[in-house]
Amino acid sequence: MTPAFQMPSAALASLGWSPFFAEQIEPADAGLVPVRIAVVHRSRLMAETGSGAQIRLGLQGGGTMDFAVGDWVLMDPETRMTVRRLDRRTVLRRRTESAHIPQLIAANVDTLFIVTSCNEDFNLARLERYLALANEAGANPVAVLTKIDQVADAETYRAEVAALQRGLAVVLLNAKAPDAALALAPWCGPGQTVALVGSSGVGKSTLLNTLADKAPDQAQPTGGIREHDAKGRHTTTARSLHAIAGGGWVIDTPGMRTLHVSDVAAGLDVLFAEITELAPACRFRDCTHAHEPGCAVQAAVAAGTLSAERLERWRKLDAENRANTPVQTGPRGNKSAPQRSKRR
Repeated sequence: MTPAFQMPSAALASLGWSPFFAEQIEPADAGLVPVRIAVVHRSRLMAETGSGAQIRLGLQGGGTMDFAVGDWVLMDPETRMTVRRLDRRTVLRRRTESAHIPQLIAANVDTLFIVTSCNEDFNLARLERYLALANEAGANPVAVLTKIDQVADAETYRAEVAALQRGLAVVLLNAKAPDAALALAPWCGPGQTVALVGSSGVGKSTLLNTLADKAPDQAQPTGGIREHDAKGRHTTTARSLHAIAGGGWVIDTPGMRTLHVSDVAAGLDVLFAEITELAPACRFRDCTHAHEPGCAVQAAVAAGTLSAERLERWRKLDAENRANTPVQTGPRGNKSAPQRSKRR
């Protein structure tokens, strides 16, 4: 493999290596080799080297908590020990009720495929949560609506989803159809990394098998849905990196029934841009857009240019984000909310 301090090989470039990571290499890293995390287990890491085979990495103390699938790390080629993790270009995290710190989902993702099916699983409020997550991470969100063969008019679903965020790409497909990979090809070129997120049973594993063109004995297991409520069964139990046929990489993730928002203020601003842009015209700087006089947002609702349901969903997510986002403690114990991150 090419030493880390030299120009990356074509094989590393195909893995997603870019100038962003190359610029982090220092003279002290001479002799180290960049590899990309492919699988994270509780006690071990597996990595892609660009040679077509995965290797097991050794850990210098601690566990795998600080690593995510998609991370780039520098490895000692003699011992295969991880020396240090390179800074992430994008990172997807989610908050869980039982954990004190956010859970890492994936790193260095270019495009996030938010997968939902055209049945009882379809939920606009849930899709907004995923969009806020993608926006905050700096990944490009694409809504992928599956099981279009099971509905009479899939275009109505497309219109509802496209209205959630300006410029949002929406793709309709049957994950089992051969042309599914072609529909997603614009985001799956060589060196590009995509990730699949969504509830269980919406077709993520089926879509991964289609994208990766896996042989039957190597395919991810897939599961159907319960007919009475369209809830899926968990078939993916760990996050993993897979090569896409013809170029690119895809990260599969376990299904998420619930997604709590935290630290996504900038992501919400992008998602609800029509509200964000109206807010400065409100009479009061700290307007909650609920009952204050001179509220430009409420005026838009009254005029019919802003949906009352949309405003209510923003209010719920904004309140949840404020409640879940840790408060930083400043000098003399003064508390201050963390600064909103900028859109990447």
